[in-house]
Amino acid sequence: MSDCIFCKIVSGEMPATIIEESEGLIAIKDVHPQAPVHLLIMPKRHFRSLLECDDEALLGRMLSMAKGLAEEQGVAAGGFRVLINTNKDGGQTVFHLHMHLLAGRQLAGEMG
Repeated sequence: MSDCIFCKIVSGEMPATIIEESEGLIAIKDVHPQAPVHLLIMPKRHFRSLLECDDEALLGRMLSMAKGLAEEQGVAAGGFRVLINTNKDGGQTVFHLHMHLLAGRQLAGEMG
């Protein structure tokens, strides 16, 4: 998608701090971090939101990458949060499927 900021990052048209890249996925540092560790994990292929993605294997690889990155960042033992905002009411502001990995401090808002 020519107007999608994440597609531009994937294609190399826009700069980003790439933390990890694998076939079909890329992980970058969030430019507006909400925690000491705040990474974004996204598919290289454009999906507007989670609602458009029926690729269960891809979604599983996103979670697996989040787990691995938490371990590599040294925050897995203390705990971390993964989050996918979906559509406007769900808090999504960039309409390219992505997962947030947040860690490095106790996160507010207990969710269970």
